[in-house]
Amino acid sequence: MLTPGAPDSSHVSQARVRPEFRKTMVFVAIALAALITGHEIGGVHAPSTRVRLIAYGCAALVAAFGVAASRTTAREVQRIAVARAGDVAGTPLRLVVLLGGYLITAITVCDLVGLQLRQLLVGGAITGIILGLAAQPVLSNLFAGLVLLFARPYVPGQQVRVMSGAINGPHVGVIVSAGLLYTKLETADGPLNIPNASLLAAAVGPSLTQPEPAEQDTFAAAPSEDGAALATVIAAAESGLNAGEQNGRVGERK
Repeated sequence: MLTPGAPDSSHVSQARVRPEFRKTMVFVAIALAALITGHEIGGVHAPSTRVRLIAYGCAALVAAFGVAASRTTAREVQRIAVARAGDVAGTPLRLVVLLGGYLITAITVCDLVGLQLRQLLVGGAITGIILGLAAQPVLSNLFAGLVLLFARPYVPGQQVRVMSGAINGPHVGVIVSAGLLYTKLETADGPLNIPNASLLAAAVGPSLTQPEPAEQDTFAAAPSEDGAALATVIAAAESGLNAGEQNGRVGERK
């Protein structure tokens, strides 16, 4: 129950989120305005020195506000990812968004100042195709992790049941962390790192029962009655054989 005059948690979270979104929109709008202005006045190849200086100034504005927009967007994405999947997914996702924003800003500034990037883009496309084919399993887990992050079929700390024959399921345990490549599940047999691609193709649901220990541990801790009876019979047979051998030796001596 909230006390009179105490701020609600939802209002506090909205107050923290809205400034980040507003800053991002303002920064993007200023960067776009500077980009359009730089192209409309003729760019850095204009005959007038004044126009060229203005174009360079527009390029500087695009670089500054593009970097600022990338940082605010990365912080907001990290906040959402940490709230849904923990720090394991929030930090890498923030880095990906940050690097993507910096790359877009750099390409835009180079285009505005007249640097030709056609050969670089063609070479980057060929390199991207080669890397994509080589890192196909990694990329499949990465995109599956992003889908699970936004679909949110589970949250860290929740006990779930994973039904999948591809990973020798079912597995029952508690979600410890949800990363971009693997999801860590704490089971009765120990921690289990499940690839996100396999987890996306599996049936996942909440589990109300506690995970059962492994069968080998159960047999080792509590032997069955048949095993105990068999051990008794073997011990009696061995004692009978020993007694017969001793009697035979006594008879031979006589």
